[in-house]
Amino acid sequence: MLRTLQLKHLLVALIAPGLIAAAQANPFETTLKNGLRVIVKEDHRAPTAVQMVWYRIGSIDEMDGNSGVAHVLEHMMFKGTPTIGPGEFNRRVAAAGGRDNAFTSRDYTAYFQQVPKEKLPEMMELEADRMRHLNVDPKEFAQEIKVVMEERRMRTDDNPQAKLYEQANAMAFETHPYRRPVIGWMSDLEHMTARDAHEWYDRWYVPNNAYLVVTGDVDHQAVFALAEKYYGPLEGRALPARKPLSEPSQEGIRRLVVKAPAELPLLVMGYKAPVVRDVAKDIDPFALEMLAAVLDGHEAARFGKRLVREQKIAVSAGVDYDSTALGPGMFVLHGSPSEGKTVAELETALRREIARIQKDGVSESELKRAKAQVVAAQVYKRDSMFAQAMEIGQMEATGLSYKDIDLMIERLQQITGPQVQAVAKKYFGDDTLTVGVLDPQPLDGKPRQPATPARH
Repeated sequence: MLRTLQLKHLLVALIAPGLIAAAQANPFETTLKNGLRVIVKEDHRAPTAVQMVWYRIGSIDEMDGNSGVAHVLEHMMFKGTPTIGPGEFNRRVAAAGGRDNAFTSRDYTAYFQQVPKEKLPEMMELEADRMRHLNVDPKEFAQEIKVVMEERRMRTDDNPQAKLYEQANAMAFETHPYRRPVIGWMSDLEHMTARDAHEWYDRWYVPNNAYLVVTGDVDHQAVFALAEKYYGPLEGRALPARKPLSEPSQEGIRRLVVKAPAELPLLVMGYKAPVVRDVAKDIDPFALEMLAAVLDGHEAARFGKRLVREQKIAVSAGVDYDSTALGPGMFVLHGSPSEGKTVAELETALRREIARIQKDGVSESELKRAKAQVVAAQVYKRDSMFAQAMEIGQMEATGLSYKDIDLMIERLQQITGPQVQAVAKKYFGDDTLTVGVLDPQPLDGKPRQPATPARH
């Protein structure tokens, strides 16, 4: 089955240029007088539509002492307006036969509804209403902040692996806002007030700090007219000045140990790495994407093949790397040692795999396989209305343009073996490395449920 999927991925990679050429006239864009950008991607394969409103505001914009406020405000956005009561938004979407949710990241906050296409006008009316008319009721806030604190306890405080990642991240970044968790520190949540949330909303939730993405079985001109009708009357306002954010150069390896009840140790090794700033000119982020795919992108990738199945040093080993972000990037190696093996042995093994690429490079066959996987993942996004809207929105949120999506695929296809070898040599020195270790303590007998997505 896996081999069949790999062949399918190779086929998609080969036909990707044809798909790109067919989609050149799409998406369509306009900007309302109040500054709201409207981006429409027509896709007439199913009678549905996705509306996403993206705000250029995330935890990167928070201050010390107020961490988590972007995420808390996301929760409050479902608490009603003068015309829509608390919880009514969700009920209206469900009654329309759709689904909705929201999410906050370091760089943005976004809200979406996926509905039958004829229900799009109602969704626009609802979303436009809460863009500028939200009620931030102190009683509702008092209840919702408890929900957020419980979410933090479930996802982080009672999750040893998540706790390690959070603390390693806080150590890796010395001054940049990325050092703070998106959900916020518990002490900040405990002291947050409804006024904090309202000020955040009033400061950032304006049409000129947002953009609307609509995908699906729609006509772009009709969507533009609907956007003008529902969002057009909202007034924009001057946004607070954002100061440049930078992280000082790291000057040596950083290590930490987190002790928590757990079954297995966990090793996290994070190297500072670049992200895409200029799609046409950058090379290293695309080469790092290929390096990640060679190490952990498919069944025959090096970590799984060598460390897990052949050498049995690890029960799991992988890579996390995202080449798009407003702030600095990280290339993260992670894994858990097999029974009878130590974290130190696993660290040595991970370093050895990087060193092999630094010395010998990668073969044409494994680079071709990695490209097929990475490119196929990009092309497969076009099978989903929601994924297409996500891709457009995330590109814009991280300082790039949705117009460069196809170019990014081309740049990935152009990466060579020597370029992969070059980034392996360039970015994996100890001076930019942060190492985190989960030291498992005896389980305390308390029930532990795996973290599951919350409503928002």
